[in-house]
Amino acid sequence: MDNLRLVLLFTLAAILLLLYQAWVQDYGPIGGQPQVAQPKDTPTPGVADVSGSVPPTPAVPMVDAPAKGGMTPAVSPVPTGDAGMAKSETIRVETDLLSLEIARRGGAIVSAHLMDYPQSPRDPETKFRLLKPEPPNLFVIESGLRGSETGPLPADSRGLTFQTAQDSFALKPGEDTLEVVLAWNDPAGVEIQRRYRFTRGSYVIDLTQEVINHTNSPLAARAYTQVLRTELYDPDASSFIYTYTGGVYYTPEDKYQKVSFDDMREGRLSLEATDGWVAIIQHYFLAAALPPAGVPQTFFTSTREDGKFLIGTYTAPATIAAGTSHIFNERVFVGPKLQDTLASVAPGLDLAVDYGLLTIIAQPIYWLLSKIHALVGNWGWSIIFLTILIKLAFYKLSETSYKSMANMRKITPRIQALKDRYGDDKERLNQAMMEMYKKEKINPLGGCLPIVVQIPVFISLYWVLLESVEMRQAPFMLWIDNLSAPDPYFVLPLIMGVSMYVQQKLNPAPPDPIQAKVMMSLPFVFTVFFAFFPSGLVLYWVVNNLLSIAQQWYITDKIEKAAAKH
Repeated sequence: MDNLRLVLLFTLAAILLLLYQAWVQDYGPIGGQPQVAQPKDTPTPGVADVSGSVPPTPAVPMVDAPAKGGMTPAVSPVPTGDAGMAKSETIRVETDLLSLEIARRGGAIVSAHLMDYPQSPRDPETKFRLLKPEPPNLFVIESGLRGSETGPLPADSRGLTFQTAQDSFALKPGEDTLEVVLAWNDPAGVEIQRRYRFTRGSYVIDLTQEVINHTNSPLAARAYTQVLRTELYDPDASSFIYTYTGGVYYTPEDKYQKVSFDDMREGRLSLEATDGWVAIIQHYFLAAALPPAGVPQTFFTSTREDGKFLIGTYTAPATIAAGTSHIFNERVFVGPKLQDTLASVAPGLDLAVDYGLLTIIAQPIYWLLSKIHALVGNWGWSIIFLTILIKLAFYKLSETSYKSMANMRKITPRIQALKDRYGDDKERLNQAMMEMYKKEKINPLGGCLPIVVQIPVFISLYWVLLESVEMRQAPFMLWIDNLSAPDPYFVLPLIMGVSMYVQQKLNPAPPDPIQAKVMMSLPFVFTVFFAFFPSGLVLYWVVNNLLSIAQQWYITDKIEKAAAKH
């Protein structure tokens, strides 16, 4: 190895290549924004057509049973077709964390603003909207009941219009919970009560669907909950940074699995599971269906020709005897991917913060980063202190690498002399170089191996900084007011480029002029590349480079002074 420095810097390039390959493996090739299929029919704001997604409930044999109380329930109109839904046909719900809209028709959660997350740091009053009922980026949560085709319970409650005591609800100061009740009655003797329960400080919504059978015959019903969205369209997204948007699910047997939109196109998922959850995730946020523990469910996916994708769960059919009722329980989560919060909501839900294959390394790094933040209160300084701790942890490995490079730098003139002596005779040149390495007790790979060992940590830290919602719009200092966005003035990328150039000067000079030109171009190339990275990531690289320069200069100076004495 006649140019260890080239190998070391190409190792840095290999890190970025590995990151790209991870994207391709997990999320598909990097390219332009995905094409969103245009609906062939008029979109239905608030309610998505899921006909055929959930299997119909088998009919229940008719038996004689007395009607309960002889009452005649009031009739609630049942719209047909795909008529649009106006604002007046939704129920507004305000909590300390969420601002929601629930559709009267079908009871879907069709809009959700996250009150703690501004859309933009320059407009803090406009809150980020995660759920919305129309393309682009349609994203809703639907829940409902499916009855038999011939029974008094409708084949799909998605078409029912529910009644409420009022049009808007709010969690008042001093209250810890808020309950919103939707009701539907049928003259044939079937009543449905749907209850949404909200808790202060929680993104979890408890949902119950109670079917009350006032007829003289048993009913059969199954409950379903599904998350539905179109492909992500973000004209402001970086061409260099992509994150996964698509379906995911978790079961005790299969653990965490992805079901991309392409997977949904190719075939439907149908999986029997007890415990677990399903969700659609995007960068920083998710919407999930959380079935109750111990209740067998079927996890499924489906697609529509108009570009809608859904993942959901449904129960086995339940028989509801005449004069009795049955309650289906469910929970849904609408909110940010906060690891500690997700871990307390459901087993494995914290894996929605997707670190890929290096999760086992990334999660401890995130834990350490969050603990540092709890002390310093600033995510930028937390990144700096974390970088210092990681650098200290690998100090001995780095020291070995820098010593090797310093020794290689010391014998670079002699290597050049060997090149001049042997010319194109590669065999004799390599033999002479190996004898020199042996005589000087230099391992030409000594500078590479310690860095290779650190590559998984570097990649894991990259994922932590990229995936953590805590970094979203987090300010640092001075002009850096958003660690999740590129540096607006390109100061950090320029510092990174300069630091990379200084590191080159501390490394052995390449004897080959072509290699020297390549080396000189790398700081410029990486400066341009990092100009489009989130400033939090660039901050890490800058601090790491500066610490590496200080350590390498100290070791090189020490070795050169020792050599001068001899």
